[in-house]
Amino acid sequence: MQTVGGAALSAETEEAVGERPAPPARRRAVWILLATAAVSVLVDQSTKQLALSYLEDSEPVRLLGGAVYLSLTRNSGAAFSLGSDYTFVFPLITCGVIAWIVWMALRLRSVPWGVALGLVLGGALGNAADRVFRAPSPFQGHVVDMVSLFDPHGQVWPIFNAADSSLVCGVVLAIALEFTGRQRDGTRVKGK
Repeated sequence: MQTVGGAALSAETEEAVGERPAPPARRRAVWILLATAAVSVLVDQSTKQLALSYLEDSEPVRLLGGAVYLSLTRNSGAAFSLGSDYTFVFPLITCGVIAWIVWMALRLRSVPWGVALGLVLGGALGNAADRVFRAPSPFQGHVVDMVSLFDPHGQVWPIFNAADSSLVCGVVLAIALEFTGRQRDGTRVKGK
């Protein structure tokens, strides 16, 4: 082990420092993952609070000539309100997603993968916070959704929120990284 200037550390110094530090690429990728997740949760919870403050008991707000509507709804299920009778299952799924991302982060050395996993983590945590802390009761809360495409009442596409967008973007980025051969450890598969 060496110090920043390049001088070797003695065995005593290494023991005093404890475990060897993570390589810079790993540290950077994990910090990107955590920062991306934090920003995603912050944006999600902020937009949900704004929606609750300004869209409650009001008509949908039309934007971009009707391509987008802001229409407040609470969803007890997943997309298309699937599984609305099993709201308690979603926080359990989130725990599984978090465990998987932690496991992936152990070998993470790729910044693009850090962004992808951070988006998935942030989206999962944003919706899990609703399920755990919002009405009607803990661990059975309804997710606040407010963005509707092409119809004010979600008839064309399910009404969604920033957490849903974060999840989808993270998964799409992860799939693109896989198809282009970019590995989580920072290497690239030849031929892709």
